[in-house]
Amino acid sequence: MRRRIYPVTLPMSEIKSVGVVGGGMMGSGIAQLSAVNGFEVWIHDSDSAALSKANQSISTRIQSIVSKGQLSKEKGAQALRNLNCTSNLEDFGLVDIVIEAIVESEEVKKRLFGLLDNIVKSSAILASNTSSISITRLASATSRPSQVIGMHFMNPPPIMKLVEIIRGANTSDDTFNATKVLAERLGKKIICSQDFSGFIVNRILMPMINEAFHALYTGVATKEDIDAGMKYGTNHPMGPLELADHIGLDVCLSIMRVLYAGLGDSKYAPCPLLVQYVDAGRLGRKKGFGVYNYSKM
Repeated sequence: MRRRIYPVTLPMSEIKSVGVVGGGMMGSGIAQLSAVNGFEVWIHDSDSAALSKANQSISTRIQSIVSKGQLSKEKGAQALRNLNCTSNLEDFGLVDIVIEAIVESEEVKKRLFGLLDNIVKSSAILASNTSSISITRLASATSRPSQVIGMHFMNPPPIMKLVEIIRGANTSDDTFNATKVLAERLGKKIICSQDFSGFIVNRILMPMINEAFHALYTGVATKEDIDAGMKYGTNHPMGPLELADHIGLDVCLSIMRVLYAGLGDSKYAPCPLLVQYVDAGRLGRKKGFGVYNYSKM
């Protein structure tokens, strides 16, 4: 693909426009958060139905927070005007940062970053919402590795306070500082991780979830008692099996495989029960059935 050249109009620290790739729960949440905080936002999904659903869900959520008095009518209306939906990546040509929130697959993310590298202006930052994949390896798919960074939002992005920032081997100070300023403007608490598999949150969280599956698999206790033990014994807002359903069992399995491959320790091997559930299509809330059956609720 022939590289398109766009003018550099802003220093990196002055991010004013945000592109988001992925119309799912994470992508639409990041787009909503950015629009509400005054950024011009472009959200992309190649699936027109998913894009339409994302647009509708963002509009509904913004109207809801306005009705609850958490956002003024004027700011709610402006947030909706800030939002642009597109199925054409070429529309990202002038954004200051692109945050990808697509499937947790290194191959797919690298392919996307290679495409974006030839579309966005030369000063633009490419950020990944990956929860486990090496930023250094993602950056290798581009001609701008110093401008590639990890920006891991928690689910759902408009509510959860944390953003985990991950520097790749070549991420520049300018890129890090601009991303940190953006996260602060979005009202987030920031933690910083080196580029190791799983980073901070999932390096700790996913083995706990995996161990909960082992406890269920080996008959230590029922799923209800495992979750209740962590909720009422350690003051977690939900149990690890319930949380796995919320995240998506396929996502949990993918992260455990990244941890196992990247760290080479058998303690990160995915529990056979987790593998079996994913193979059976029991992916959690998004499919109506995971550890728990949500079709009966």
